[in-house]
Parts: sequence; C-alpha cells; structure tokens
Amino acid sequence: MTKLLKITPQRWLIILSLLIITPLGILSKYYSGLGEKWVHDYSGAILYEIFWCLLIFFIIPNRQAITRITLGVFSATCALELLQLWQTPLLAPIRASLIGKFLLGTTFVWWDFLYYAIGSVLGWLWLRQISQFGKLIR
Repeated sequence: MTKLLKITPQRWLIILSLLIITPLGILSKYYSGLGEKWVHDYSGAILYEIFWCLLIFFIIPNRQAITRITLGVFSATCALELLQLWQTPLLAPIRASLIGKFLLGTTFVWWDFLYYAIGSVLGWLWLRQISQFGKLIR
C-alpha cells in the first residue's frame, strides 16, 4: 500500500476528529439558544480553521509540517476573507449556494480574523496532540 493511502493510527485519529468537527461546524449555523449570535457568527470560523488543518494533516501527516499547515490555513482563510470585499458577478452564484457560503463566505467582517487566529492555534494544538497520541498507539 502506498504511503499516501496507508491508514495509520494517526490518520484514524484525524478521521475521528473530522467526523466530530465537520458536523459541529455545520450545526453551528443552525444553533439556537444561549450565545446564538456568537455561535452563528464566530464559532464556525474556529471550527472551519480546525477542519482545514485536520484535512491537510491527513494528506501531509508529518509532524514537522504542523506549523506550516496551520500558518498556511490561516493565510488562506484570511485571503478568502479579504476576497469577500470583492463583490463580483463571477463569485455571486457561488456564494449563493450553501457550499459556497461555507467555503467562501458572503460578507467581510474584521472580527473573523481573530477567530481564524484562535482556530489556527487550536488546530495547531490539536494536530500536535494527534501526532503525539499517534506515536503512542503504534
């Protein structure tokens, strides 16, 4: 089996993490209750960062790449946030779809950068824990 396709204990932990983070991120958009506005507007940004960190770590399961992965995810999501300042007819139909809203967003908000940073730091910590735990259960 090629190294890319080999499902190691570390990759199983990443899959499990993705199975937790993904529905939480989607459900955050539909939550109603205490702190509803914060959950809708900002918790999803944190979970979004962690999701992308996990997904890329699944593809590049290298402990030495963890910092680069999280910095890359943070940079990419900040670029996507800045892209929201550019309202063009080309992107409008993409942003109108549910997946487009999740991936590209619809409106620029300065506060999102803070939550992207928090999500990236939590993603970095999460990947380090997976890497450590993955080594223990080999």
